[in-house]
Amino acid sequence: MSQTIFILNGPNLNLLGQREPSIYGTTTLLDIKERCIAKAQTLGFNVEFRQTNFEGELVESVHQARNEACGIIINPAGYTFTSIALLDALKTFDPPKIELHISNVHARESIYHNSLISRVATAIMIGFGAAGYELAVEAMAGMVTKAAPSTERTREAS
Repeated sequence: MSQTIFILNGPNLNLLGQREPSIYGTTTLLDIKERCIAKAQTLGFNVEFRQTNFEGELVESVHQARNEACGIIINPAGYTFTSIALLDALKTFDPPKIELHISNVHARESIYHNSLISRVATAIMIGFGAAGYELAVEAMAGMVTKAAPSTERTREAS
């Protein structure tokens, strides 16, 4: 079993730290990436961290994760509410999936209340700011470890 967690980020998240800091904070996506990699390493996992502004590229990353990842943490950003293609791709990924949002989308305008991705997510992290990513890595490590067959956990501990 792969010990790699894919962390996928949708459109405009490359502008974190600059875009609407009153909502998203001042932490950059590079800062988040570095923190996620460090957190994952302490838990015995690797991270494949990606950001794209293109829907098809995000779908392709989910397809690649099917063969390379033990779990997906995804902040689909604007695609959360619009992308049937991303929803369908995530349906093909059986391991755990965590949907993540930096802000509390339910405290915002109603356009942000209806996530398509939540329908297939194993868990949802909302409103923890940039720290939500590290919390999601920790949660994913726990889910993956719990889901691993006991013989596999025994072999990895040897």
